[in-house]
Amino acid sequence: MPYVIASDCIDITDQSCVEECPVDCIYVGERKLYINGKECIDCGACEPVCPVEAISQDRRVPEDQQEFIEDNKAFFTEILPGREEPIGTPGGSRLTGDIGVDTPLVSRHPGN
Repeated sequence: MPYVIASDCIDITDQSCVEECPVDCIYVGERKLYINGKECIDCGACEPVCPVEAISQDRRVPEDQQEFIEDNKAFFTEILPGREEPIGTPGGSRLTGDIGVDTPLVSRHPGN
């Protein structure tokens, strides 16, 4: 996965990154945004516009945020609460709209 959104995004969801993304690979959960690693082209356009610096390449995620690498993958590959199937790779967040639910890690996170 090229880029990951970590905990600093929880309860912020500014969406500057969504507007900047040329391939529409950033999806909106309830409390946090998620990057679809299969749709991301690793361009880095999202990283500098994040107002809370929550976005980084997976190999540069701080040690205390490592769990968000797998969590970003889980958002797309696991069945989230209230859904019947994984989100998968739908081809862009404009096709799905806001997902409105988060992974268990983010749902139970105390917030920022």
